[in-house]
Amino acid sequence: MLDSVTDKITNIKPEIPKNTKASILYINDLHGQNIRMERLYNVVNQFDTFESSEKTDKLKFASGDIMLGEDARHVKVGDRFLNISGFMANVLGNHECDMPTDQFVPLIKDRRYKLLGLNMTPGKENPMRSIIQKSYIQEINGNKYGIIGLVPPDLAIHVKLQEHLKDLNIETDYENTIPQVQEEIDKFKVQGINKIIILSHSGYRNDLKLAKALDGVDIILGAHTHTLLDGIEKNKNLFYSKSGEPIIITQAGRDGLNFGVLNVEFDENGIITKAQNNLGKTDNYGRNLLARNEFEKILGKPEVVGEIKFAEKYPKDAYGQENPHCDFICDALRHELNADIGVMNSANIRGQFEKGSIDTRDLSIISPFANKVVLIKASEAEIVDAIKGRVAASMKSNSHRPGIVQVSGLKYTFTKSGELKSMKFVDKNGQENAIDINNPRKDKFYTLAADDYCVSSEDMGLGLKHRLDEALEKYDFDKDVIIARYIKHLNRPVEIKGDNRITVIDN
Repeated sequence: MLDSVTDKITNIKPEIPKNTKASILYINDLHGQNIRMERLYNVVNQFDTFESSEKTDKLKFASGDIMLGEDARHVKVGDRFLNISGFMANVLGNHECDMPTDQFVPLIKDRRYKLLGLNMTPGKENPMRSIIQKSYIQEINGNKYGIIGLVPPDLAIHVKLQEHLKDLNIETDYENTIPQVQEEIDKFKVQGINKIIILSHSGYRNDLKLAKALDGVDIILGAHTHTLLDGIEKNKNLFYSKSGEPIIITQAGRDGLNFGVLNVEFDENGIITKAQNNLGKTDNYGRNLLARNEFEKILGKPEVVGEIKFAEKYPKDAYGQENPHCDFICDALRHELNADIGVMNSANIRGQFEKGSIDTRDLSIISPFANKVVLIKASEAEIVDAIKGRVAASMKSNSHRPGIVQVSGLKYTFTKSGELKSMKFVDKNGQENAIDINNPRKDKFYTLAADDYCVSSEDMGLGLKHRLDEALEKYDFDKDVIIARYIKHLNRPVEIKGDNRITVIDN
């Protein structure tokens, strides 16, 4: 992959003797997938040891959401991965803000990488102020690169608790951020630095705005929207600045499934004259024993809880259709908490079940957020309205985000345009009882098992915070503990299969 034929950008200047070759390994949105971090460590080793025929600057950057959840152990693992892999910088993503800054900052005190965020200005008393940087200069082989980082402007809607953002002072209007980035680029130019890279956790659409508005930037290593940008294609991830200089945008999807290598050649003016961009599949690499041992020092040794006999393929549209992997988790919630209904939001799963033995570490990756499992009481009307809302909101977007509600103990049907058409309650004997979705009962109640985020979130879950305040039970663990118990209680090889409990029909 690293030595494949270089794609040439059109309208390029002829090569001159003072050109600079650079190879950039980039990752984004790993979401705490520490088993894939073990595989990526082998990718890093291959990248580091690859010898090109000509002198090449090797750079390694992360564009945020490498860490995930409120569990301090997962933050430490993400930090350890970035350190042992030699990543030079990471930008602060929304999931790096899953916990308050006074808890997060001490966990990464030994970091050897830069943490960036130009559009964030923490208050004087906020510990983030001492570690966050707008930009920095990366020097390698005598060549200098200006590196800028951008945190998500919509950070507020992607964190569990707003108090986690207290005194971080994030610029939410991207139109105000763009001139600030240009100002930073201009500062680099004054210093004679003409190779500029932005680590952006702002999303693909905002990266397009940057590319079209800025002058002097060369590469935008993107994240946040989980977009796959393989190769180089004009008007997709290749653009030209006002002065005619090429700008390349990259992004490698989600959950560490892919990594990217961008090979570029700059002329003496810092203009890209050649470029080649490829994505690689992380799961094609084995798990690295050294990395595994490092992580187990933090996580502890996993316990094998059972065996997966068969696992249906993870759906491509994980946000807008039934997900068999979520079915199993919802079934576990319903069974282990003896609830009428089990639910979870589609985006809350970050891994998948795979054939073979399964241990507690696998489960912590499948459900890594460190939310708290709860048992609440909710009316039929509240449940119907919540599912209606999530379906309508999700089917409006091309990505079907924020995602429909995944269920156990319910069946429902909706149209591709986002209209809920029918719903049934399925009791523990398998008896199906129709629910009048046009006139759901306010006086009929069900016990409902979920996690606290799914119950309370207006954007991603049920929006029933008032029910959380009066929960029947609150537990101090996430769904991974429930899944482990469920698998043990089943005491047999498990099959992960969909059963059409959620059906999407034409309009």
